[in-house]
Amino acid sequence: MAACRGVAVRVCHPKIALHRLSGGEIRISFREFRISVERHQNLTSDSFRHGGLLLTSLEFSKKTVPKICTPATLSRSRRSIAHGNRANDVVVESNTQTSGKSSHLERKLSNGPSFEHFLANINDGSGSKSVASSEVIPYLNKSLWSGRGKKVYFETYGCQMNVNDTDIAWSILKQNHFQRTPELSQADVVLLITCSIREGAETKIWNRLRHLRTIKKRRPRGENKSPLKIGLLGCMAERLKADLLEKEHLVDVVCGPDAYKDLPRLLSVTASGQTAINVQLSLEETYADIVPVRISESSPSAFVSIMRGCDNMCSYCIVPFTRGRERSRPVTSILEEIRYLSDKGVKEVTLLGQNVNSYRDISETIYHRNKTTVLPPGFKTVYKAKSGGQRFADLLDKVSLIDPEMRIRFTSPHPKDFPDEVLQLIRDRPNICNQLHIPAQSGNSETLKAMRRGYTREAYLDLIQHIRHILPDVALSSDFIAGFCGETEEAHQDTLSLMRQVQYNFVFCFPYSMRQKTHASHRLKDDVPVEVKARRHLELTNEFRLIAERLNLSQIGQQQLVLIEGDSKKSSQDLAGRNDANTKVILPKVEVPSVDGHDSMRALQPGDYVVVQVNAATSQTLKGIPLYYTTLQDFHSHLPIYQPWYDATSCSTAYV
Repeated sequence: MAACRGVAVRVCHPKIALHRLSGGEIRISFREFRISVERHQNLTSDSFRHGGLLLTSLEFSKKTVPKICTPATLSRSRRSIAHGNRANDVVVESNTQTSGKSSHLERKLSNGPSFEHFLANINDGSGSKSVASSEVIPYLNKSLWSGRGKKVYFETYGCQMNVNDTDIAWSILKQNHFQRTPELSQADVVLLITCSIREGAETKIWNRLRHLRTIKKRRPRGENKSPLKIGLLGCMAERLKADLLEKEHLVDVVCGPDAYKDLPRLLSVTASGQTAINVQLSLEETYADIVPVRISESSPSAFVSIMRGCDNMCSYCIVPFTRGRERSRPVTSILEEIRYLSDKGVKEVTLLGQNVNSYRDISETIYHRNKTTVLPPGFKTVYKAKSGGQRFADLLDKVSLIDPEMRIRFTSPHPKDFPDEVLQLIRDRPNICNQLHIPAQSGNSETLKAMRRGYTREAYLDLIQHIRHILPDVALSSDFIAGFCGETEEAHQDTLSLMRQVQYNFVFCFPYSMRQKTHASHRLKDDVPVEVKARRHLELTNEFRLIAERLNLSQIGQQQLVLIEGDSKKSSQDLAGRNDANTKVILPKVEVPSVDGHDSMRALQPGDYVVVQVNAATSQTLKGIPLYYTTLQDFHSHLPIYQPWYDATSCSTAYV
């Protein structure tokens, strides 16, 4: 038999490991978590057996593959089986007691998976690969996962990422012969896509699940009516898996945000009355091979996920624990999806990610450059600087060139990841919206430090000034938390003053609620009373509305390009759309001419670009008169220039 040369194989196994010793020995120990056959020049063996361990074909040639089975008939001993000389000894170390049931267990294990299952596609050192067995496993037949026409009803809670997750989950189920229904009463399966970022969101979902359980119990059963199945997907599924299945018994399926591909199998398990769960987080899953099927196919807007997870580890945030570490979709996959959406007539795409502008595609080695992330002055991270890969600016450049008539937005970014390349692209490309979401969370440096945001108030204001130096008329939005751990009244006033200084077009405010697993839950004390949080939250909201109303009123008389989304929710006689700043615009449903006036008058449809003259405003919306329909490129080629509305002297000039 040939010698075992140039081989390094590692195989996960609960309590077994092989170690190379001095003098050419290999030790097999039953204490650790891996099997490792290391490089060994002269070891040869047809087979050896000890304490119930069977290892055959220790020769790693092109034709043979080692097999191993591990029954519990193991005794505490160390033995050597000589094969020629001491240099070739094999030492076997066993750490469990011999059992009287060993022969029975050995027979069971001998019929189990062989070592080929663990060594599939392992290189043998000569360039050839082991070939995994093509054995078909009956109980894993995918035909058993078919929905067979069962109807699925979706409810989506939370952020835009959950909207995109809904599209992904529906695409997977549709491929497995499920049908979608907009009516709960017709559903065989009810799936809730959930949010876990705040306590209020979870409370709402808990109440909904109890209501659905009541519906399930009251549902009549018949020959053509299967029992209603309830599934909980997304962030809340990962965070509260034990409570959902063991304590409350409210759901049949629990599926985490990285396990949607397993959803058909999980639902098939419930057919026998069992509950099913998969909340395993992934370091690789981006659903790059899934083309989402949009729930609202008539909408002119769509969300495209470009990355998942977050590495920032802000002390208040549950996202790294419910969605895992950052990983980015390949650029080619994203571009393919956006081309598909363009062909379907979609006029606006929002690029999504928990930390969207940290995008870094390392799937193609040609782009593994030595370029390292450079942070703005005064910013830092909890992790080492990342290098190589295609960055967000590279992706934004390519996406914006696909369809000049398609608007591009992105959310949610982190303030640390706004290089000049991104800002200059927004300035130079008319179809990249001149609107940025820059979450501050607080206006007080001490509170920001406790939040582990990686910047101070002063650094944040410097960034805002730098952005406005490149994008003078940019519309800004932000997030703020009221009543974070240790926040004083002075710190709260700092946040209010930051809002006045920056002048945001839109703000999202939330009272703080502590989340389990986060840094704050382990190291900080939630010491701000609930009533104080509520008051501060109200003060932040009122301050924002005053600022937003003033900004919107200043736009009266302007002509703005609006993308029509559909009928207004408040009146069927009005249309609703959004301008470049993502502000909602309401306009009457009337016929309008084209930009050159040559075409006949026609009614506006979702997906049309129309020029609107603003004649009224509130803190939330603009109202106007439609003048004519046009194209995005034509409008921007004749765009009038307005003076910036903000006071440029109110921010620091560190970047200028």
